[in-house]
Amino acid sequence: MPQHKALSRRGFFSRTALLGGAVLAPGLVAACSRTQVGTGAPSDDGKLLDKLHAQGYVRIGFAGEAPYGFKDGNRLAGEAPTLHREIFSALGVAEMRPTLTDFGALIPGLLADRFDVVSAGMAITPERCAKVAFSEPEFVSPTALMVPKGNPKGLSDLKSVASTGVTVGVLTAAVEATYAKGAGVGGSSVKSLAKQQDGLDALVAGRIDAFALTGISLRWLAKANAEAPVEVLEPFVPELNGTPQYSPGGAVFRPGSTALRDAFNGELAKITGDPDRYVALIGQYGFTAREVPPPTLRTIDLCAV
Repeated sequence: MPQHKALSRRGFFSRTALLGGAVLAPGLVAACSRTQVGTGAPSDDGKLLDKLHAQGYVRIGFAGEAPYGFKDGNRLAGEAPTLHREIFSALGVAEMRPTLTDFGALIPGLLADRFDVVSAGMAITPERCAKVAFSEPEFVSPTALMVPKGNPKGLSDLKSVASTGVTVGVLTAAVEATYAKGAGVGGSSVKSLAKQQDGLDALVAGRIDAFALTGISLRWLAKANAEAPVEVLEPFVPELNGTPQYSPGGAVFRPGSTALRDAFNGELAKITGDPDRYVALIGQYGFTAREVPPPTLRTIDLCAV
């Protein structure tokens, strides 16, 4: 797949590609890590991590979106909970206590102190960075379209959705709505859906002509609904104002929880820096070495407006 070649885990996403050649010095990145871009919130100086150590658990918010974070029977499963369980265990916090909520309620719930971290594979965007503190990227995943079997509308990406005037479904509060608008899809042609399964069901029922989400999510959804007459098209990289959008995702913390986030990042780097370990942990959810974020991909850059 051409996009996969372009998405080489070490070469596709550099600071140069993002911001026209300007590169931040490592010292500047480290200095900026103590406050979250857009919030200016001070670090918690380790108080929250101390609290988690003392109580022995961390509260996790997730949205029931496979393969990122979902319940498999009574077990919390998926990319984010699996990585986060490994990280928090290394930080001395053995238990994760999950709270299920709609995707659009994750950030409000975090800010309302319903949980300590969001484990949902949430895309890192400047708009979200203005409200919360993200970890460094946990994965990268380009966008794709799910369409009826045979692709009757001849779609390929969001620009083709715009040019044909068909209707595309997106998850409520997910970045694909912004990508669709950036590609020229009219507002009335974008339908918001609460859950992944709602998107597939709407597609099968003919209420939408395509469903846009990360390719890895759609492949998982198609696998879980093997009898459904749908297919997932080749991934593509949408653009906003000429800038490629690779949909990197990470853990989410309250703005004041930067000391916890920094400790989390230290353990995350040990995993993303070892592709074999990364795949061993979350390969069961469809993540491969090509989803490993390159070391040049930094949250501080992704948060820049």
